[in-house]
Amino acid sequence: MTQETAPTRQHSNAYNIFILVLTILSLAVMVVMLLPLSEATLQLLSVYDNLICVIFLIDFALNLFGAPKKSDYFIKERGWLDLLGSIPSLGWATNAGKYMGLFRLARLSRLARIARLLQGENKKSLVKDVLENRSRYAMFITILLTILVLTVASVLVVQFESKSPDANIKSGGDSLWYSIVTITTVGYGDRYPVTTGGRITAMFIMFMGVGIIGALASILASLLVGGAPAEEEEAPNTAPAPTVEQELATIKNELAEMRQLLEKISSS
Repeated sequence: MTQETAPTRQHSNAYNIFILVLTILSLAVMVVMLLPLSEATLQLLSVYDNLICVIFLIDFALNLFGAPKKSDYFIKERGWLDLLGSIPSLGWATNAGKYMGLFRLARLSRLARIARLLQGENKKSLVKDVLENRSRYAMFITILLTILVLTVASVLVVQFESKSPDANIKSGGDSLWYSIVTITTVGYGDRYPVTTGGRITAMFIMFMGVGIIGALASILASLLVGGAPAEEEEAPNTAPAPTVEQELATIKNELAEMRQLLEKISSS
């Protein structure tokens, strides 16, 4: 029976999930960039798209150099599509940039491959891995959720605010700074939304920020407080249990001592 082709380099489940979510996010960014948005929003989306391209190029390099036979990964496992979908675009303002954006469709190959990796027996091992390492995956999911919230929120804020003449959030950098300050519950107040859409998005960031900070605090507390007692409980069990031969030898010695004691009592 033939096996499905898979990357010759084996990655962890957390890494595969991260690349899977990032691929879905990159395809969503590609679709959103085709919409009639403001110039500031398109520039921010282009920055996110190029950052994702850099991560995908690193993933391609890891898979290529980790493959025992590089030609198999590049051709048989469609590594060339991974490379094609990882080429950064120089911008969407020019026609060349728009045509280069079509290369993003090659990411569907990476999406399909990773989806296959997380099915079947690998799906069972993923569930087992998550259950055995709940604290580690809780931290990973919280960080991944933070990245998604920052990406979506910053795009929405700059799209709403860039249309208002009274807004003080006018660029993608201002929007990202405001989203980071808000999600961390710091709130400097130097940037703030003035439109209805921007304020609704700000409420979303605030609620998500409280949940994310609370989750991170809970995870850190469980790691710091829960780690020491577990080690103390394991310490008394470090001594090896006696074997059957040792127990039989102990019983034999005790019977011999009792026999000697009975002989002394009878002789007296």
